[in-house]
Amino acid sequence: MPTSDDDALGAIRFGYGLRPDRAPPPASGIADALRRPDPTEQAFPLPPREIVDSHQAELRRMRKKVEAGDPAAVARDAVIRAEKRAFLKTIHRTVVARALDSQVPFRQRLTMFWADHFTVSTTALDQQLYIGGFLDQTIAANMAGPFADLLKAVITEPMMLTYLDQLSSIGPHSRAGIGSKRGLNENLAREFIELHTLGVGGRYTQTDIREMAELLTGLSYSNETGFRFDIEIAEPGGENVLGRTYGGPRPLFRDILAAMDDIAVHPDTARHISHKLAVHFVSDDPDADLVDAMADAWQASGGDLPSVYAAMLDHPAAWSRPRAKIKPPFDLVLSTLNALGLTGQDIMRMDEGLLDQKVVGPMSAMGQPFFQAPGPDGWPENPRGWITPQRLAFRIRWAMDAPGRLVPQLPDPRDFLTVALGDAASERLRFAAEAAETPQQGIGLVVASPEFNRR
Repeated sequence: MPTSDDDALGAIRFGYGLRPDRAPPPASGIADALRRPDPTEQAFPLPPREIVDSHQAELRRMRKKVEAGDPAAVARDAVIRAEKRAFLKTIHRTVVARALDSQVPFRQRLTMFWADHFTVSTTALDQQLYIGGFLDQTIAANMAGPFADLLKAVITEPMMLTYLDQLSSIGPHSRAGIGSKRGLNENLAREFIELHTLGVGGRYTQTDIREMAELLTGLSYSNETGFRFDIEIAEPGGENVLGRTYGGPRPLFRDILAAMDDIAVHPDTARHISHKLAVHFVSDDPDADLVDAMADAWQASGGDLPSVYAAMLDHPAAWSRPRAKIKPPFDLVLSTLNALGLTGQDIMRMDEGLLDQKVVGPMSAMGQPFFQAPGPDGWPENPRGWITPQRLAFRIRWAMDAPGRLVPQLPDPRDFLTVALGDAASERLRFAAEAAETPQQGIGLVVASPEFNRR
């Protein structure tokens, strides 16, 4: 169990760092706080999801008209793209503002973890819209309950169905499939099994993937009605997935949900995602007993995610020192903003150019463009993904320059050091901060230090 001595470590490892204007939340209460809503999500609402869907639908229509040579569509296509980019800037601001003001920082970290876990690989603009569009209604609404609920919500996402080509997947023996040139598409089934549940090392076969793909046929949506189950394209008959048969002569949506319920509590799912959570929050090579405790909690609770999070937070390995995880660029930038005392309102009022140049843009230069993971397996956890000569050099340049641009008056570097690192600063770093010729240099040395770059 964590103690009061772990409060600062908890804010750094399971949140976005320490602040000068409030004490870190008690480490012993991090798991319990997650079960309560975070008022920050209401204070900084994301634009309605319907805006994302309408933009995407209209853009698809315009693309078809552009391809057909319609000159009016070219101008409209440009307008829609500009609106989408403005919408994305709002998402960027909102996510950063929430992270700074959150009363439950662990909740915001988990939101980003699950958004990354369920990412898709598509164009940069669409990928950002996809994630930004489902943060609230899908991720935040379901990440503190059964994993099966989160899984169902994500897999039936219209954008998930679109980007993984599920809309073109037709059961070979369905009413629409017989005699059709269109066929089965395994993209969604493969990512569902290999990435979202059992993991690449799970006990499944190619046959399981194909049977799952046949079971998933029928998942569809339209701009008019949203998500729907289309029996015309659904494969009839039973599908055997991981040794269990789902479905019958008449395809039913509830058979897909039943399979998701079972796979959500499969032992391989429990271990795969428990390990992934432990790697993300605790260590690149997590303690085996920690992962076992989390997987056991998963199985005992039927995949209740708060029980799994609590098992992680209650384990001694979660509070190990020294801090060894390298902060990804997003975490580095957010923890710097927190240590400087910036608030969510500061971010919402910030000049767009400054926000782009010193907050959002630098994440790209450090290797983590906002909501644009390089592949469907999300961002790398290995430090080699972040610490290359070029990216490390940019971290240092950003650390030495950005703080002085982000706040009107910099604090004393000695005070900043205490705020940012608590008792984790080395004597060498303390001496450097005290000996710096200017506040900007002193604070830059702290932000660029190995101690601050680890969590």
